[in-house]
Amino acid sequence: MYKKIRLLFSLCLLWSLAIAVQAAPLRMATTTSTQNSGLLDILLPAFQKQTGIEVHVIAVGTGKALKMGRDGDVDVVMVHAVAAEEKFVAEGFGTDRVQFMYNDFVIVGPNNDPAGIKGVKSVTEAMTKIQGSQSKFISRGDDSGTHKKEKALWKAANIQPDGSWYIEAGQGMGKVLQMASELDGYTLTDRGTWLAYKGKVDMSLLNEGDNQLSNPYGVIAVNPAKHPDTNYADAKKLIDWVSSQAGQELIRDYRLHGEPLFIPLLLK
Repeated sequence: MYKKIRLLFSLCLLWSLAIAVQAAPLRMATTTSTQNSGLLDILLPAFQKQTGIEVHVIAVGTGKALKMGRDGDVDVVMVHAVAAEEKFVAEGFGTDRVQFMYNDFVIVGPNNDPAGIKGVKSVTEAMTKIQGSQSKFISRGDDSGTHKKEKALWKAANIQPDGSWYIEAGQGMGKVLQMASELDGYTLTDRGTWLAYKGKVDMSLLNEGDNQLSNPYGVIAVNPAKHPDTNYADAKKLIDWVSSQAGQELIRDYRLHGEPLFIPLLLK
């Protein structure tokens, strides 16, 4: 009898552990801009309804998201910095990378536009005008995809930003927009977060449209060859789902203020 009880207890324990493992959420590191846009509030419940997989979101900058992937702290990353993504995969930390949507960056700033960048077609010229006028510029300063893009734009303008006019916040996109609004400063933001916040801040969209401002997003599974404990199976399901017709249609149809926040890249 005692042996039967022990066997029954062991079987129940194993069954409970199997359920716990199966129910463990998929860990995804993504950017604050993706989170702030509200898109994940549409995408992830639909994914869970179809697959039963819950996704636990950790919103950080792209640099930190990729580091979490390198360290095996998450199962999948959703980021927007092409060169950093390609390096992550080339070094063997990521696999099954898919670019699945894009939007663009824009420069927003004070309504009175003291640097005079409104209508300027070249983003390089706009950055030069901001620096030349010593107008306040609020930088993410957090190694995010937006911060990486900003640094590339300063480099293209042959400017090393420093001085009291240049403020590194070390914050996510939503908080930086709020800071820029309070300080009457300019900032670089992805269009999605701008649309989500423009009714909450006293600012205007002042520069857009340059090809340098393109902003593609990628989703990458953490390589199980590097981290065998990663939940690769569910990460691959998420990648396949956001790339599917259903996922791409949700991305296409998500709008704020009547405008699309992201454009799907794989919609048939």
